[in-house]
Amino acid sequence: MTATTEDDILRSARALLVGGGYNGFSYADVATSVGIRKASIHYYFPTKVDLVSRLVARYREEAEAGFADMARRHPDPLDQLRAYIGFWSDCILDGTNTFCLCALLATQIPVLPEEVVAEVRAYFAMLSTWLAAVLDNGCKQGTFTLDDTAAAEAEKFMAAVHGAMLSARAYGDGKVFALVTEPLLDGLTARR
Repeated sequence: MTATTEDDILRSARALLVGGGYNGFSYADVATSVGIRKASIHYYFPTKVDLVSRLVARYREEAEAGFADMARRHPDPLDQLRAYIGFWSDCILDGTNTFCLCALLATQIPVLPEEVVAEVRAYFAMLSTWLAAVLDNGCKQGTFTLDDTAAAEAEKFMAAVHGAMLSARAYGDGKVFALVTEPLLDGLTARR
């Protein structure tokens, strides 16, 4: 698939968001990064709210597709969680994508427009639902033993992974991510 100008704009906006937050970039920054005029950005995204809302919606869509692919490649629930953690570990260690876009935006909810907040919350709801389904499936198969409901455990798991990303970023050390996330999987299987 050939990248379009819209794709280039979204890719640039994502990098700028992760690098400096919602208020840390402008259309001028995106225009410079992509090599187009600001008016061209307005053609695709009339406002910054439109741009970031679409970016988060696409991020969620890509994650959903990734989870479906992961389930096809890794039918075992433990392997799915390993793949999820492994994805972030690889991103953090190679520096390509060191932080979940929606986790970053969640830290900025007090200053975000409501349309963006709604998209961020939709992402978290989708991720939580997916994690709960994986955990529930693992319980049914006898792979996991949970201390709480699958939904509650999913929230804990999600918070731990995102917290591990934050710690790795704060320390500038990708190994911190593994330090936090490796015991998560051990804890799910050790209770049996």
